[in-house]
Amino acid sequence: MSQFVKIELGGIEPEHGAPQPDRIISGDPQFRTWNCEEAEGNLYAGIWEATPGKWKIAYDEWEFCHILSGRSVITEEGGSEHHIGAGDSFVLRPGFRGTWEVIETTRKEYVIRL
Repeated sequence: MSQFVKIELGGIEPEHGAPQPDRIISGDPQFRTWNCEEAEGNLYAGIWEATPGKWKIAYDEWEFCHILSGRSVITEEGGSEHHIGAGDSFVLRPGFRGTWEVIETTRKEYVIRL
């Protein structure tokens, strides 16, 4: 088995999802997730996409994100508003609370550690 994993969509069926109904603030956001890697130590990597809408987020995990396309606004609970788009990279740390609003369908690469 190769120790090299390319993050790409080919040959992977996406998982479909959405925020829990009680977390939705506006719109009808829908998710597609292509999980390309699942490794020991609760580590995951892949591509995630969301359609327009706004919902509450609460992170217990650590996540690195790199935006491939689209535009979103992530707002910290009681704090800053972060406008993100293609080419932006950031980390959401455990304990992050706030909202994610997709303005234009957003696709990101992610690495999550639980």
